[in-house]
Amino acid sequence: MKGQDAIYAYEDGALYSFEAAKKNGVICLYDLPIGYWRAMRFYLESERVNRPEWEDTLTGFKDSQIKLERKDNELKLADHIFVASTFTKKTLQMFPGNLPPVHVVPYGFPKVYENRQYQSAEGRKIRLLFIGGLSQRKGIANVFEAVEALKDEVTLTVVGRKASEICKPLNDGLEKNRWIEAVPYNEVLSLMREHDVFVFPSLFEGYGLVISEAMSQGTAVITTDRTCGADFIEDDKNGWLVEAGNTQSLINKLKYIIANKHKIADIGKAGAETARKNPSAISGNDMCGIINKVIT
Repeated sequence: MKGQDAIYAYEDGALYSFEAAKKNGVICLYDLPIGYWRAMRFYLESERVNRPEWEDTLTGFKDSQIKLERKDNELKLADHIFVASTFTKKTLQMFPGNLPPVHVVPYGFPKVYENRQYQSAEGRKIRLLFIGGLSQRKGIANVFEAVEALKDEVTLTVVGRKASEICKPLNDGLEKNRWIEAVPYNEVLSLMREHDVFVFPSLFEGYGLVISEAMSQGTAVITTDRTCGADFIEDDKNGWLVEAGNTQSLINKLKYIIANKHKIADIGKAGAETARKNPSAISGNDMCGIINKVIT
């Protein structure tokens, strides 16, 4: 490492590199792609207790003590920490010690799909789409419950792989709705354009790339403040925010949308405009600018 100014490494893979860097006076830049593990356990403990049938999908609780200690040691060695959302930065408040500067650099948005044509939702069910790992960390149980309560008004397509094969309510929910295990990226974007509303009520997220992807396709998004949503979305302006882990909050929001179907296209267009103003290239430039400052 001699002759190097800095090393940039990611969670779970930084420890040995950082230990060597410290011996050689090299600056340690740490990328935390998802919220801090103690915060994860804090936010998801109620799900583990109140939804025991979903516990097997909460894989973060299965991490060994050795792995958790490694995560903390990586943070202790870091000189600067980079995260992609305000929520991820917030979770670091639960770290039991002092931390270096934490920089929020959102990933930004893919290229916007231009000239999307919107089909009126009047006189038909609203088409909902969920894409993500099929775990209660992503709020999929809340999605199933809300759709069941409003099954006369909405349809649901789910795209994602199971976090567990033995979770009965997950398997039951997939049987009741349209489930696609995996599709190529270009088909993901196409599916987003084919649906009215993208639903992603995650309980714990580092960013949520599917949110930015859906907005870039002009699809109205429902998410929570435990994603990048709070950094980009103003409720009922360019998307919708609901309380994480609260099925009734999601039901209420869907009822509002059902009663105001004309807003779906407006919200989708406003989301696309947000995406247009925050391209992924800005993220790269911001990251480079910060790194240049800290190593000079």
